[in-house]
Amino acid sequence: MRAMHIGPGEGVARLVPTTLPDPGAPRAGEIRVRLHASSLNFHDFGVVNGRIPTVQGRIPMADGAGVVEEVGSGVSEFRVGEQVVSTFFTDWPSGPPTSVGFGSVAGDGVDGYAREVVVAPATFFTPVPSGYSHAEAATITTAGVTAWRALVIDASVQPGQTVLVLGTGGVSVFALQIAVGLGATVIVTSSSEEKLERVRKLGATHTVNYRETPQWGAAVRELTDGHGVDCTVEVAGMGTINESVQATALGGFISVIGGLSGFAAPFDFRGMLFRQQRLQGLIVGSREHQQRCVETFERLTIQPVIDRSFALEELRAAFEYQGSGAHFGKICVEW
Repeated sequence: MRAMHIGPGEGVARLVPTTLPDPGAPRAGEIRVRLHASSLNFHDFGVVNGRIPTVQGRIPMADGAGVVEEVGSGVSEFRVGEQVVSTFFTDWPSGPPTSVGFGSVAGDGVDGYAREVVVAPATFFTPVPSGYSHAEAATITTAGVTAWRALVIDASVQPGQTVLVLGTGGVSVFALQIAVGLGATVIVTSSSEEKLERVRKLGATHTVNYRETPQWGAAVRELTDGHGVDCTVEVAGMGTINESVQATALGGFISVIGGLSGFAAPFDFRGMLFRQQRLQGLIVGSREHQQRCVETFERLTIQPVIDRSFALEELRAAFEYQGSGAHFGKICVEW
């Protein structure tokens, strides 16, 4: 079967096509899935460009969506012909986090989903929202669950509250859609007026161009009559955390999700301290989180925003496109 794996070299050029033997029939507790799509995430980009170390020969991609072809004995949750999507952590079914780092993540610690067929434990997958395409389903695993957990589980966003979303990548666009669906007022930052116009069409009430307004934290407070937002979805990291603190209300919540601007920079925590804010780190979620996320997406009729799709053999080009920062929403790979 066709697949992509990480070969020698540096950067995304390490991604090369390969041929793997058919994995055969599922054993007890396993399912065989014919994969049709994946989606790109910051984590996957880190793996393929070498910033997140992994072994040579690793099959990348944490997100994988497809159709169940066969079920092993003892599996009652899935049936042949059902659409499924992978979970991010292979060893976190529910409850508190079970590990540190990415050792149990598909495409990192174990082989991922840049291949045509996989046989794996049924617990590595969940159902998908009704009516989703394979590409749309593949956006749930990492970006969808991350945004959902930040707003629904950790911040417990309520109707009438205000949410600040940084940027217009996959997690950020999902966060915008979820927050709007929950009845919150949403403010979005971007350096692109074209992208800001698109988020307004998706329901953003206010937008801030951070290139034109470098001190956007103060601008956000002005938009909220000096109160600040109840929740900030912080995807950029240490390059923006001080502005996020400035933008967030007394007793507000900051979900620290990513490090697009880096992980090491001066952090003046006095603002957080004086405003008695809560900062919480977040890496995706458990299988139970994903199951509940799927239910929420169906209830709120959330439709993933896909910027562009590539073929499996074009995975390298897909990551190069991701690196350009030109995308809005998710980038997918379909086969």
